[in-house]
Amino acid sequence: MKDLVKATVLFGSSARKTSSQGDIDVLVIIDDLTVRLTPELTEAYTLITEKIIAETSNMLHITTLKLTAFWEYIRSGDPVIINMLRDGIALLDTGFFEPIQVLLKQGRIRPTHESVWAYFAKAPSTLYNSKWHLLQATIDLYWAVIDAAHAALMKLGEIPPTPEHVADMMQIHMVNKGLISKKYADTMRKFYNLSRMINHREIKEISGKEYDSYYKEAQDFVYKIREFIEEK
Repeated sequence: MKDLVKATVLFGSSARKTSSQGDIDVLVIIDDLTVRLTPELTEAYTLITEKIIAETSNMLHITTLKLTAFWEYIRSGDPVIINMLRDGIALLDTGFFEPIQVLLKQGRIRPTHESVWAYFAKAPSTLYNSKWHLLQATIDLYWAVIDAAHAALMKLGEIPPTPEHVADMMQIHMVNKGLISKKYADTMRKFYNLSRMINHREIKEISGKEYDSYYKEAQDFVYKIREFIEEK
């Protein structure tokens, strides 16, 4: 197994912390050029690393890379690998990691034109994803509201209806009987309609300010329903 490991590198700012202060990141570079990585060998390596983590600390994070992949990342000037080279400390080096660090310090490792565009190409989609996450987060608020509403109706002995009828059921069995304010039935109806508009792509974007407002309203709803459920 020792011959399999080309270099073990402790890297990142957390590498200089103790286990009580933060996580410890370890990169293990596997020689896949002179050693054939059979399924049996890979499984044995995985079991050994999992055992080391279990016996040492769950704050120990081990990442494994093949030597060929590591070299391709270096050739393309991958930012993550460059940071490893810049900040990494070799715990076990068979003679290739520290020389590469010297080459980096000498300015002889530079990103290729292709790698520049490969990284830039991620930016527009990431921007789009950030908007999608806000939409998804708003859908999560809807589920928080409707789950709480179902629980309230169940406490009254009512069978939870389909989502489109929950607000009406709250109006009949809770608002009309003075158990809760009308605004909570309105909140349920609002989030149901909001979720439908998002799912049908009628709403394609939600701002951070809008989400904060929705979150506060959903939070108030959930807290109120909890008070109702806890009442004897």
